[in-house]
Amino acid sequence: MAQIPGFFYDGTLSAHSVVTLDGDTAKHIWQVLRMEADDKVILTDGKGRIAEGSIHSAERHKCNVTIEKLSVLPRRENVLHLGICFTKNNSRNEWLLEKATELGVASIIPIASARSEKTYIRNERWQKILQSAILQSKQYYLPDFSEIRPLHLVLKEYEAVPQKLVAHCIENAPRQPLSEMLKPSRAAIILIGPEGDFTQDEVNLCTEHGYKAVSMGRQRLRTETAAITAAAYFNVMNDGE
Repeated sequence: MAQIPGFFYDGTLSAHSVVTLDGDTAKHIWQVLRMEADDKVILTDGKGRIAEGSIHSAERHKCNVTIEKLSVLPRRENVLHLGICFTKNNSRNEWLLEKATELGVASIIPIASARSEKTYIRNERWQKILQSAILQSKQYYLPDFSEIRPLHLVLKEYEAVPQKLVAHCIENAPRQPLSEMLKPSRAAIILIGPEGDFTQDEVNLCTEHGYKAVSMGRQRLRTETAAITAAAYFNVMNDGE
């Protein structure tokens, strides 16, 4: 049986309603997939809602879908929040966004630190990458994603997360392997610094807010590699929960 294609819908999904998909999605349905009226589709709003429906009409720039069934998938409690200082290399940043989303992180938090290179984000383009990634990985929750904010605000906003970790490469500064500090079945936030690393003062600020300093192994990893290593390890540790 052919797999029913899924699409993102940036709006309200409700049972027995008709929704109009955006132009890019309509073009893909009509021109690439060659779908027609009565073909089945699945829609998600990235907030856990899953709508099963049928195409009512499909044209090059417009596609209407009749929603026949709506369900809501609850989000698990043991999620990962990933705080990261983005680099100035957009292709590497976009790779990170895609892979972190595929790994199911709950939040991607852009951080401004003393050595940050990235001072703005390409919000519209990056949201499209997140949307595409949840569809590809068959998920129904978009990661929370915000504007870049200073480290001290991130520490305050996520103070209730039970596991708080900060990764750094500062020589002779105390830290423990991630594998020893990260525990399963509990939500966590992991902070990854810029290519020049967090400063000692920033690490101290984190530890004052209850963060444990961790290492990501013997190799010195790029920012995006460290982030994906942490997300993958968390995902495998909590597989099946």
